[in-house]
Amino acid sequence: MSNSIQLAARFRARAIEMSHQAKAAHLASALSCIDIVAVLYDSVLQVDPKSPKWSDRDRFILSKGHAATALYAALEYKNFINESDIASYGREGSLLEEHPSPKLPGVEAATGSLGHGLPIGCGIALAGQIKKQTYRTFVLMSDGECNEGSVWEACLFAAANKLESLFAFVDFNKWQATGRSKEVLALEPLAEKFRSFGWIVHEIDGHDHTQILQAISSPYAGKSKPTMIIAHSVKGKGVSFMEDDNNWHYRIPTPEEVVLAKKELGVL
Repeated sequence: MSNSIQLAARFRARAIEMSHQAKAAHLASALSCIDIVAVLYDSVLQVDPKSPKWSDRDRFILSKGHAATALYAALEYKNFINESDIASYGREGSLLEEHPSPKLPGVEAATGSLGHGLPIGCGIALAGQIKKQTYRTFVLMSDGECNEGSVWEACLFAAANKLESLFAFVDFNKWQATGRSKEVLALEPLAEKFRSFGWIVHEIDGHDHTQILQAISSPYAGKSKPTMIIAHSVKGKGVSFMEDDNNWHYRIPTPEEVVLAKKELGVL
């Protein structure tokens, strides 16, 4: 796990740099899910930057598209994009937009309109099942996204079609744009809801790399159910003055804060 832990620190530093340089929001939302992204791109996903559309690749959909900097840091690590691409983030004409687009190699779908990623993932997983392909489909959602009815329709669809190669994460950082998730809608009991919809459900510490890997590495063939991983997380994770502070949903770090954050992360 040491490699993925170091990667997560690098990804966080990269996301902070990108937010500062592009004056782009949603930094804390990226920081909360970066451990999941780091484990996936370090140890799990079978992808090939030389052949981005390889038919047997694993598919990853960042449904919480506002956390795009987390994905871009991972795509840079896997050599889908390079440092000059990262430097163009948020600029006019750049392929690195504030929400990911499939115009960029390694991105499966345009996301950010919340509630769409899981339905898309269901379609991709069903296509693989029909074609008898062995790739897996991973979807990373936000907890606030579970307010959307399309998420629950997709949950019914996935269970009905026994999409055992479909894995979804809820980045459960307990915040939405305007307040605590529990104060906006009654999400809890979240695990019981997904189980009642016919999913295998794991609840984990979303920052514990061993738990993340264990939740997705057990053999799935023969389960005949999709898997939901509820990853309890902290918004702004990794930087003490950003953690659990919802102001960082929109705030942009100053040059001094970038330096302080990098020092905390051990990358400076």
